[in-house]
Amino acid sequence: MAGRVSLSLLNSLVRGNVIFRSKKCLRKSVVLISRCKARSVSSSSSSSISAAQPDLSSHLAGKTYADLYDLSVRDPETFWGSIAKERLAWTKPFDQVTDCDLSSGKINWFLGGQLNVSVNCLDVHVAKDPDRVALIWEKDEPGTEERITYRELLEMTCRLANTLKSYGIQKGERVAIYMPVSPMAVAAMLACARIGAIHTVVFAGFSSEALAGRIQNAQCKIVITSNQGVRGGRIFDLKSTVDKAVKSCPSVRHVFVAKRTNESVPMGKLDISLDEVMVGQSPVCAPEPMDSEEMLFMLYTSGSTGKPKGIVHTQAGYLLYASLTHQYVFDYTPGDVFGCVADIGWITGHSYVVYGPLCNGATSVLFESTPVYPNPGRYWETVQRLRINQFYGAPTAIRLLLKYEENWVKKYDRSSLKTLASETGGVCIAPLPAEPGAEIRPAMAMRPFFGIQPALLGEKGQIITGNDVSGALCISKPWPGMARTIFGDHQRFVDAYFKPYQGQYFTGDGAYRTEDGYYQITGRMDDVINISGHRLGTAEIEDALDEHPDVPETAVIGIPHEIKGEVPFAFVVLKESATENQRAVVEEMRHLVATKIAKYAVPDHFLVVKRLPKTRSGKIMRRILRKVAMQDTSNLGDISTLDDPSVVSEIIEAHKRYRSHAAKK
Repeated sequence: MAGRVSLSLLNSLVRGNVIFRSKKCLRKSVVLISRCKARSVSSSSSSSISAAQPDLSSHLAGKTYADLYDLSVRDPETFWGSIAKERLAWTKPFDQVTDCDLSSGKINWFLGGQLNVSVNCLDVHVAKDPDRVALIWEKDEPGTEERITYRELLEMTCRLANTLKSYGIQKGERVAIYMPVSPMAVAAMLACARIGAIHTVVFAGFSSEALAGRIQNAQCKIVITSNQGVRGGRIFDLKSTVDKAVKSCPSVRHVFVAKRTNESVPMGKLDISLDEVMVGQSPVCAPEPMDSEEMLFMLYTSGSTGKPKGIVHTQAGYLLYASLTHQYVFDYTPGDVFGCVADIGWITGHSYVVYGPLCNGATSVLFESTPVYPNPGRYWETVQRLRINQFYGAPTAIRLLLKYEENWVKKYDRSSLKTLASETGGVCIAPLPAEPGAEIRPAMAMRPFFGIQPALLGEKGQIITGNDVSGALCISKPWPGMARTIFGDHQRFVDAYFKPYQGQYFTGDGAYRTEDGYYQITGRMDDVINISGHRLGTAEIEDALDEHPDVPETAVIGIPHEIKGEVPFAFVVLKESATENQRAVVEEMRHLVATKIAKYAVPDHFLVVKRLPKTRSGKIMRRILRKVAMQDTSNLGDISTLDDPSVVSEIIEAHKRYRSHAAKK
């Protein structure tokens, strides 16, 4: 769960005209934005929008936002068809805009058309402005950034594409990419797109077992990796992880090893030095024309248990949607420096580090480090040094920074910033775009993007009408950026997203529609505790706890109770300044929950910990918290995906002390 950002942090981010707003519960389909233009805006009031009206295509020119949105849901063929024709470079025009049936999970866009994604991300810009900077690689050490132009990125991509072809990779075959955030990793993605291979990027913090499961499911022929990774002042081995993984992956024919550090690594019979073989390849590679609905990539879920789930995205619809949301949700204009600090191993990195920005000819920042290396001012020092205009970060990172003093923000010049946003991977609901002068409310997703028609459904599947209502958040009509299937298991795709509410795409979230018709995400529908017959989302309890000024972060889970069925168990992180006053803070949190929700919602247990167990993407590993709370720590499962596995022993020890103290009462 994403935490509420406190007013103290909002105030510290204000510098005349800069504020940040985040959200307590963030999911794949929403983005929270603050505007950084109107100097009258304060951290405690609504902001207003000063962005220009969207100019989506010549056919749609001059229409208001309201007219455009209405057209996008009323006549999607006209809306999306006119945009796709002008916004993307086609080798063969499409002859049918859409053919979809949500009840069966059939999703098709721009049928009959052919294009190449890498051409749209590289060649079209090289033809106009080859020396424009495509990527700023913000390496782990501050001040060591490297800039890569569109011409250089195209040449790197073509050399890598020719390398893949020379080792037998053909259109439709799968390639695993297990690399740190780097220009070579971006080139690897684009090289696959150029020759029609399908990439699956595996986050370079996953264990060998997790990597092997994804390679096996996709039947990858090639793995592209690096000798090592560098992050937060630490060096970690990647090649050794790949070596362990491929032992159980008979489909892998070759492992290409790029050089991130000067450290030599053992090279086996499958291994090839990527840097060395690329030098001998041509910097020109003819792009493969791809049908609109052929696979572009698959991306596996990061769950630590269960069968890997490879979500499939295809060519034209995904690229168009990533491009459009990048421009209009973030108010991107040519010349801006766009800073999304997500890892490319996640969908946010795919959409808003690579494909969206590059399709728009933007300068995109590749952030290799962490929010607190070498100190908690790293984000803002980077903003100052690179003159970033849009900053797109994870709520968990902002919560982490809440533990530190405000001077880490205030000491840096943030005047270049136009937009600050919290993270998602394929924006469906966001404050922008909107009519000029429209408001932005703190901690609220607000408005559906073009083509998105939200619906709130009740427990019996009925559509809930009107405002000031809550329900399961669904989307009633298909849009081009939708996932198409789960690789090798379409029925699982249908069961997960289209079966719960017939004829609707189910997001998995609950939502509240305000009196003004705006949308507020209330949490995962499956994160619910049943307390004496009262069904309560853990997000609601976390929201109340996070309102305490000394509490930057919490995680609530449910544990069994003989009488009540379940009770909440709260894991709480305190600011350093509040650690000496734990008992008073806990009592104040009890009062907050009782006041904001009800007395029955007050957690039975409050365990103060230094930090929560998170993956390197910031996802809280709640199954570990549940096992600790239930004193079942003999089999914690795979914890190698945690940013720092030592956090587990810290929490276990804290829980032992908590139980010991409770037993003495």
